[in-house]
Amino acid sequence: QVQLVESGGGLVQPGGSLRLSCAASGFTFSTYYMNWVRQAPGNGLEWVSGMNPDGGSTNYADSVKGRFTISRDNAKNTLYLQMNSLKPEDTALYYCTRVLGNEYDHWGQGTQVTVSS
Repeated sequence: QVQLVESGGGLVQPGGSLRLSCAASGFTFSTYYMNWVRQAPGNGLEWVSGMNPDGGSTNYADSVKGRFTISRDNAKNTLYLQMNSLKPEDTALYYCTRVLGNEYDHWGQGTQVTVSS
């Protein structure tokens, strides 16, 4: 079955960096568009970034543009999110999602990112 397992979250000071990973299994990872989505405490879901199947096209929310970088390694079935210059407002539970048509049809369990001094 489809599984998405995020890792790499943690507590970091403002201005710091983290690299999130999402290990995918149970499907042909290299043929799917993948996203990162986050949910801050008390807030709704916010799309963060997306990447097409071959990694040649990326998109970012304005709130993270220039600070976050999405990437993927199709040989390792893994999606990444490099997060630099982190701000307290980046504190959230970060999910990776698979995209099928217009739907995010599978989600991981999430990894917590907390930015605080």
